[in-house]
Amino acid sequence: AQDQNAGEGGAQTPIEMTLERMVDLSLDNSYRIQNLNLSIERTQHRLNAEEARLKTNVSLDLSVPEFESSADPRWNSTLALNEIIHETTRRWEGNLSIRQPVVLFGYPTNGYLSLNNRVYRYNQIGDNGQSDLRYYNRYFVRYTQPLFQPNNLKNNLEEAQLNLEVAELEFYGDVVELVDDVSDDYFQLFEDAYGRLINENLVANLQLAVDAATDIAQAFPDRALDLNQALVELANAEAQLEQSLSDFRIRAASLKTRLNIAETDSLTLDPVIMVNPVPIDVADATQFALTATPRMRQLDIQYRRSEINLDQTRGRNSFRLNLNFSYGREAADSYFRNVFGSPTNTYSIDVTASIPIWDGGERRERIASSEISLEQTTLRIEQAETDIVRNVENEVLNVAEFQNRALSMEQTLLLAGQLSASTLALYVEGTASMFDLLQTFRTEAQTADNLLDAYVGWRSSLLRIQRMTYYDFEFGVPVLERYGVTLPSRGT
Repeated sequence: AQDQNAGEGGAQTPIEMTLERMVDLSLDNSYRIQNLNLSIERTQHRLNAEEARLKTNVSLDLSVPEFESSADPRWNSTLALNEIIHETTRRWEGNLSIRQPVVLFGYPTNGYLSLNNRVYRYNQIGDNGQSDLRYYNRYFVRYTQPLFQPNNLKNNLEEAQLNLEVAELEFYGDVVELVDDVSDDYFQLFEDAYGRLINENLVANLQLAVDAATDIAQAFPDRALDLNQALVELANAEAQLEQSLSDFRIRAASLKTRLNIAETDSLTLDPVIMVNPVPIDVADATQFALTATPRMRQLDIQYRRSEINLDQTRGRNSFRLNLNFSYGREAADSYFRNVFGSPTNTYSIDVTASIPIWDGGERRERIASSEISLEQTTLRIEQAETDIVRNVENEVLNVAEFQNRALSMEQTLLLAGQLSASTLALYVEGTASMFDLLQTFRTEAQTADNLLDAYVGWRSSLLRIQRMTYYDFEFGVPVLERYGVTLPSRGT
């Protein structure tokens, strides 16, 4: 079948429509797929940002300068009263820090180890204008480790990894959904094209009947009624043929718009029905549906997110402990050149704890809410597994039933064609009536239509099992592999 409604002013470019060609055009022109590509790219950058937090961070904090001249009340223990003390200071300071998260065997501990160097110039100016200038230099190692609290570094990194995986799963799901939608459009176009073939064959058969009736009417004028019957049937069949051509043109025009095909191009489709049996093992199909599709993995991700949320909730308003250790060398002098020699040892040990006493049951209720959310996700996982097993079993049966029906109708159509030819021969011999001949032709056309219904039903059931499993059993490969689709981050 060919779309004849292309532009008449320019040369037409015929485009042979196959399922693979339509999928390629849809993927190339789909705004939805382009948006998903950008979503994956955006999420990948976020993951890169979280992974970068596990690497060394170098920072330099400067105060250049910090001038202050102000008066503040200070307690004088000798006088036993507050005094207003006026200070005039000039500070220039730099603090260089090389900070590294502590990761043991690939596991972020939520602790940090840093190398630090602090240098400053501090000048105090008295009321009489006299200056007291000091230089200070300290370099030290510091280690900080939070205990008994959520590991935010690990949780944030895992959340970013899960977000990227969710974006990839959405990409997979949308591609398979697009393939399914395009396949529906293709087989609707296929139905129109094959319907045209059915009507063309009927018109050809009826033309044979008209020719035979014309010859018989000339030889036997009393049988002229046969010719009129054949002409009426032929006129009706030609009208049906025109309608099928119109249906194909309308659907082809709609597809041109959806696939972004130029109006001057024409769509062609060769509707050949070939029913090659596709064996589907229920156990294999169920395994594909449970492991190869995004649904179960999305629920697993949801469960893991609920676990992370529960961990964060348990750490809220709970006992916390922070350890801080530092060791280094320092020197201070009125001359800058002296702060790099004869340093003294310095160290610090700081242990701080936060102990909640009473919160009115807030923490307990929040934990209970998060635990219920975890239980709900578990129930959804169990329900999804049950639904998948049941739906796959039913659809495999549907495929087998439609397949057997289509194979049977193929043989029936061959018999109907043979019956039409033999009935035409009998009519010419005068042993069959025009009514019998026309009825035989109608039966052949109806049989072809039944074959089309069975074939489209079989293809539709294959598409449904494909959508359930993300696997193309006809070609024996995953759906995305069949159409050459890969993630944007890994090349397309």
